[in-house]
Amino acid sequence: MGKRWMRYGACVALVQLAIGCSPSGSDNGTARQDNMAASAPPSRPAPQGDEKLVVALGDSLYAGYQLGAAQGFAPVLEKALAAQGIKARVVNAGVSGDTSAAGLARFDFTMEGLPRTPDLVIVGFGGNDMLRGLDPRETRANLNAMLLRLKGRAVPAMLTGMLASPNMGADYAAKFNAIYPDLSKLYGAPLYPFFLDGVLGEKALLLPDGIHPNAKGVERITAKVAPIVAARLKEAD
Repeated sequence: MGKRWMRYGACVALVQLAIGCSPSGSDNGTARQDNMAASAPPSRPAPQGDEKLVVALGDSLYAGYQLGAAQGFAPVLEKALAAQGIKARVVNAGVSGDTSAAGLARFDFTMEGLPRTPDLVIVGFGGNDMLRGLDPRETRANLNAMLLRLKGRAVPAMLTGMLASPNMGADYAAKFNAIYPDLSKLYGAPLYPFFLDGVLGEKALLLPDGIHPNAKGVERITAKVAPIVAARLKEAD
């Protein structure tokens, strides 16, 4: 795991440099409007009968960055649930580049665009916050606000976590890594601790950037996440 973390840290450093040098790294008005438009749930028929409605609300790890339409987390999760005998429509509400603040900004817009109240919302933000070195207190506050809004709507929630790269420093990592288990406990939301578990450092499962999963990587991740999602859906019945 040590070597994997070293490679992860090196990739994170390169991505941070790219963000710092790229105009797209800034939150200008045009970029925010484009992201808001992109975050509208795909136009798909409303769930039928006893079919569950699940929303995957997150960043590029959910959006299916550089993958085909059927290869991202949401469609693969939908198939995995079907294999477990659970009829579900999984909406891809992932937007590449979103920080937790951007996710919170489009939260109501996304929820209001759904055909009905979802049976479960899976929340997965924080990776871009960490890449940009944003204050973990801001990440915690934004994720807390999303979970609080879901609680207010009586919508079951689940979290997928992220871990800080070693090059962020021990103090930053301690504050950042504690966000997800703390909020999971506070809201009683199931947690998959590290979304890239089992994929990080495995070249065969990653895109060339060394961070985003390829199609095989998504399959590996979803195989571990799907049972937790299934249990949460059954618990909510």
